[in-house]
Amino acid sequence: MSNDLKKLAIITSHPIQYNAPVFQLLHQRQKIEIQVFYTWGEAGKGQKYDPGFGKMIAWDIPLLEGYPYSFVLNTSREPGSHHFKGIQNPNLIRDIEDWKADAILVYGWSFESHLKVMRQFHGKIPILFRGDSHLLDHSAHSIKSIVRTLFLRWVYRHVNTALYVGKANRDYFFKMGLKDSQLVFAPHAIDNARFSNNHSQLLRHSLEIDSDQIVFLFAGKLETKKNPVLLIEAFRLLDHPKSVLLIVGDGPLDTEVKAIISKLPIHIQSRIYQKDFVNQKDMPDVYSSSDVFILPSQGPGETWGLSVNEAMASGLAVIVSDQCGCAADLVVDGENGFVFESKHEISLMKSMEKIIQSSTKLKEMKNKSVEMIEKWNFHKIAITIENLVVNS
Repeated sequence: MSNDLKKLAIITSHPIQYNAPVFQLLHQRQKIEIQVFYTWGEAGKGQKYDPGFGKMIAWDIPLLEGYPYSFVLNTSREPGSHHFKGIQNPNLIRDIEDWKADAILVYGWSFESHLKVMRQFHGKIPILFRGDSHLLDHSAHSIKSIVRTLFLRWVYRHVNTALYVGKANRDYFFKMGLKDSQLVFAPHAIDNARFSNNHSQLLRHSLEIDSDQIVFLFAGKLETKKNPVLLIEAFRLLDHPKSVLLIVGDGPLDTEVKAIISKLPIHIQSRIYQKDFVNQKDMPDVYSSSDVFILPSQGPGETWGLSVNEAMASGLAVIVSDQCGCAADLVVDGENGFVFESKHEISLMKSMEKIIQSSTKLKEMKNKSVEMIEKWNFHKIAITIENLVVNS
């Protein structure tokens, strides 16, 4: 690596399948020099308990290859990314200074050490920020909300540039006091090629689902904010003989979901399939075995919904609620899917009904998804970051 390259310190809690490919690209392209500082510490690289899935999770794809990184000492009594005090790194600021960073990219402010880094280096070297919050489930008039907004405006005063992931995220940063000149688009992305190149449909064949049946897929955490119960109710109302519902995932609502399904009429139960948590290597087959992906989230806290990116790259039509951060960017009503009114099963059912009415229209929607998601890729993120650092 050339000594003339500007140096970017990347501050993030732990290896994530959506970020590691960006780090690999930045290192491979050699436009800037990077060092990733994982603030959870060594414990963050292995198997971790995920409360959303309700079990220990270890991703089965490599997340620590092809780029330089270090695990920073974390002295928290309760290490983790689920609370502010879970990330406490007494040596982090010194480590960044010793590395002689020219700029810093911080993923998320809501950890003690991340916020300390932003405060320490603001006004000294450029602070880039990456987060995907939005205002879709924001109550603007409550006292709690007003106080939180004032606090967040103070937080974001320590940011030079925010890398927004989409329209709703941009609106959030603007509301929090950042100016147009401080907002730069860097799309939320997944490994499009890994999903678009799989056409196996092994799961579909193993479940003996006919080729002319339309598979509606929910894949994710069975938790309240995702609202899988609403989807089951909409599927019951749809009650179409060619429709199939595939639910993939685990979580706190698993028992409730099973109980609700067990009380449905037998002819509807027979067209609902459940599968436990599926790791990353096998997810492309889950998508390729389906036709329409549904994200019925009600929030609060549903930020983007990267599973929608995965589904689109896999060639699926998509139906998402208006509480999903991706809705304004990735879904064009009637072209690649529909946006429905959150918490309203009739609205969701009608969207499902529109898709199931025409196999020709469904094929067009699936093709449109693939076309649209090609523009949302890791290269655009890497190039955006490089330009900001080189020109800082």
